[in-house]
Amino acid sequence: MTTLSFEAAGAARDAVEAHVPALVRDEVATRLLAQDPTLWGPDAEAEASIRLGWLNPAPASRPLLGQIRALREELAAEGVDRVVLAGMGGSSLAPEVITRTAGVNLTVLDSTDPDSVAAALAEDLASTVLVVSSKSGSTVETDSQRRAFEDAFTKAGIDAASRIVIVTDPGSPLDAAAREAGYRAVFNADPHVGGRYSALTAFGLVPSGLAGADIEELLDAAEDTAEILSDNAEDNIGLALGAALGGTNPLRNKIVIVDEGSGLAGFPDWAEQLIAESTGKLQTGILPVVAEPGAPEVTGGAPDVLVVRIAAPESEAEPEGDQVVVSGSLGAQMMLWEYATAVAGRLLGINPFDQPDVEAAKKAARGLLDAQPEPAAPSFVDGSVEVRGDAALLDGAQTLPEALRALLGQLGEDGYLSIQAYLDRAAQAELEDLRPQLAAVTGRPVTFGWGPRFLHSTGQFHKGGPAQGVYLQITGNSGQDVPIPGRPFSFGELISAQAAGDAQVLADHGRPVLRLNLIERKAGAAQLAAALTDLGGK
Repeated sequence: MTTLSFEAAGAARDAVEAHVPALVRDEVATRLLAQDPTLWGPDAEAEASIRLGWLNPAPASRPLLGQIRALREELAAEGVDRVVLAGMGGSSLAPEVITRTAGVNLTVLDSTDPDSVAAALAEDLASTVLVVSSKSGSTVETDSQRRAFEDAFTKAGIDAASRIVIVTDPGSPLDAAAREAGYRAVFNADPHVGGRYSALTAFGLVPSGLAGADIEELLDAAEDTAEILSDNAEDNIGLALGAALGGTNPLRNKIVIVDEGSGLAGFPDWAEQLIAESTGKLQTGILPVVAEPGAPEVTGGAPDVLVVRIAAPESEAEPEGDQVVVSGSLGAQMMLWEYATAVAGRLLGINPFDQPDVEAAKKAARGLLDAQPEPAAPSFVDGSVEVRGDAALLDGAQTLPEALRALLGQLGEDGYLSIQAYLDRAAQAELEDLRPQLAAVTGRPVTFGWGPRFLHSTGQFHKGGPAQGVYLQITGNSGQDVPIPGRPFSFGELISAQAAGDAQVLADHGRPVLRLNLIERKAGAAQLAAALTDLGGK
């Protein structure tokens, strides 16, 4: 039996009491179960009508379980037990949470950083199978990664087709190309599910199952939860969580998500992508902030912040102040948060199934790749860091601490800082320590995203949400580059274009952007950390 727990206090409890009775009167729970596309208004109806398959994952997902198990056994018999996933957004975040929670190994390649790609290619190709996850196959990151692995397999004397597994929508260009190429297996997902809601479809199940996670148990828990959430009653946890997320008055649009020993490894990162991309549009929305227990955002009591604590199922944690405490198994929590995000979208008056501003950064990056312009000269160089920013932002700054101070000077009382690191998240993991440091310095919520992954997540909120953010972009020179077979650009050129393209779009939206390029990655990171220490002391 699935066990879920939800408690709310303060502003969150007030939102539940204010909105849940109306949601019950409007029969939102039963209408969701019936996949009613009119729940979000006429402007969203066309998109919603083809995006609600996640509410009943069993018909499309159950038949896959035996196929995944059989393929895993075949590969194991051939000595192939290292699974690499090429995917972006929900296609990578859900399998990463599932496998980390299950304690099984999955190499997630959701970066175009040359160091990240080179590391994935260098590790034991002889025992590797590549899972390529893309709804259409047009995602530049996953297509580039597939090309690199296919070339590497061939050069190693391995039949590349026998080591590539595809997850895509039926009838997509990738579906047709993969079958024509004779790849090892092609799994079709439910086309009526968007990427960020796809955790319980083939996109979440195939790589996780091949890696050894118990995906049947995951699906069982999700189905039990969907049944619980179908009740049109005021104790419906999904309606309550949705009201807490999207119904505070005034809206607390920074949702600080803290894992307190839930056992769901990386769950806040998955929820961040789901919420930000679903709600951040039409100059409104909810910004998820993944933080640590005791982080400044948790203890600060800011009037625009709501703290959500993810607790262990057996925990007796209770909310304090303006907080929510949620617990449950992974499958149950995934279904709950998908449901609650859809409910929050209704309260916010937006379409939770489109992502109108994600494409802007992609177009800008493609334009830069096509034009191949010379990189803009830095505004100045301080030690191992090149600094770029417009003159109005820098305001005469000539050192790294001065530039950082100028950026933070643009941060309003209701603002947030977004750190965007287009680097190797394994080799430069220490950069995540910048988040709590800057939260302490600024007294405001700070998000941290690895590029280009965050472009498929909080990137939507940055452009489509309220104009409250300031942006710190960090890139770095690499000692190597990795070619992309069949393309006129390399991974190094691709990630540079993605970073520059996103900065361009943010600037076009009037968002303050400070760009730091680490000439030498380790030295530059150390210099940046020292600059922040200096900043905190003044």
